[in-house]
Amino acid sequence: MTEISKYGEFGLIKHLTKDLKQVQPSTKKGVGDDCAVMDFGSKKVLMTTDMLLEGIHFNLEYVPLKHLGYKAAVVNFSDIYAMNGTPTQITVSLGISKRFSVEDIEALYSGIRLACERYGVDLVGGDTCASMTGLTISITCLGTAAAKDIVYRNGAKLNDLICVSGNLGTAYMGLQLLERERIAMSASLNGAHGDASLNDVQPDFAGKEYLLERQLKPEARRDILESLRKAGVKPTAMMDVSDGLSSELLHICSQSEVGCCIYEDKLPIDFEAAALADEMNLNIVTCALNGGEDYELLFTCSLDDYEKLIPIDDLYIIGHITKPEYGCNLIGRNGEEIALKAQGWNAFES
Repeated sequence: MTEISKYGEFGLIKHLTKDLKQVQPSTKKGVGDDCAVMDFGSKKVLMTTDMLLEGIHFNLEYVPLKHLGYKAAVVNFSDIYAMNGTPTQITVSLGISKRFSVEDIEALYSGIRLACERYGVDLVGGDTCASMTGLTISITCLGTAAAKDIVYRNGAKLNDLICVSGNLGTAYMGLQLLERERIAMSASLNGAHGDASLNDVQPDFAGKEYLLERQLKPEARRDILESLRKAGVKPTAMMDVSDGLSSELLHICSQSEVGCCIYEDKLPIDFEAAALADEMNLNIVTCALNGGEDYELLFTCSLDDYEKLIPIDDLYIIGHITKPEYGCNLIGRNGEEIALKAQGWNAFES
């Protein structure tokens, strides 16, 4: 018997779908990108789906249900934006164990509804069923785009610029902060032999609110796409950063059959994240490359667009596309060359 961990998440998907034959003429892009693409007329329909499992993707000891609902919706919107599309509808399916009350699910849905309101998306259906293993959330999102506007992962060309929005590794450091305080609180309560209560032991989040927000309540970068359109720039390849910069960049390079070169001193890193990483003896560059859950946009575009990119706020040029034989590399601050590896989130590794 072959263990699933041998393949990993993306290897397993590729293995299971390698022989799929598309029989519908409306199917323009199936497995292998941020979204499937279907042709139903003048506009193309984009579709993505995402599942979150309690104990795997979230811990309800520190994740508020309203925040969880908001995040579950937004991460799907981000996939649509990563194809240069506009999210329009979602369906929500839940697996619910007996320990949850109606009020709990109302709180979850309040977050989903808030995300839909802010991004102009309709909640149009779904399903609920009993669960023996806690809470499961599965959201499918539909979106639209004109055929000429859709951006896939496989369009990167030699000498294209590599760009990323926002900052990297911050959501991961938010998770490390939450886990540190959870463990510290648990130890304090267990060591108090019943003399302490939750009111006596409180987590230390002072000055680190931004890190928590990046982990608990991420936003999809619709604003970056709007800025690119105003500037007259269309990316040649694009993904959102959900599993880590290295992982996503390797996907783009593999599907585009190119190499890449990015620079350590060009990586956008938040000061609060760097300070916490230093406090916790973590390498912030490693966190930025492999942390995941930032939901920033990673894309390539023509070198000719360089002057148009410079004025765009919160957008950073971190490298360029190279010939495939060069490989995929990070250039360190001292000029050292380090091969990129996909060390980000893998659902089937312990």
